[in-house]
Amino acid sequence: MRSIPEKKYYSIGEISRTAGLPEYTIRYWESEFGLLKPVRLESGHRRYTEKDVRSIIKIKDLVYRNGLTLQGAKKLLAGKIKTKTQAAPVAGTSPKLLKQLRELHNELSQIIKEC
Repeated sequence: MRSIPEKKYYSIGEISRTAGLPEYTIRYWESEFGLLKPVRLESGHRRYTEKDVRSIIKIKDLVYRNGLTLQGAKKLLAGKIKTKTQAAPVAGTSPKLLKQLRELHNELSQIIKEC
């Protein structure tokens, strides 16, 4: 991914090259997520702001790097689900139970690696 040049508005072609995404993907995400609100010129061309560019890159990271579906990325961006770092143990969970769960998780992870 290239660095984003600093300017007020960006064309879809510039964003496509910068983010490494096809233009049709950006247009689809615009309709799917509702986060992207490009300015339309009289000619119909889209002009994206820096906020739009950052949203596109965030969506790309969620989908391509973190492996989320578009629905999962939508929910996360809307604040409807928590990330792993936000999830907290249920109140009243004993330390002993948490330790047992961690041990079980480690054992299962090891079994999966061996398969």
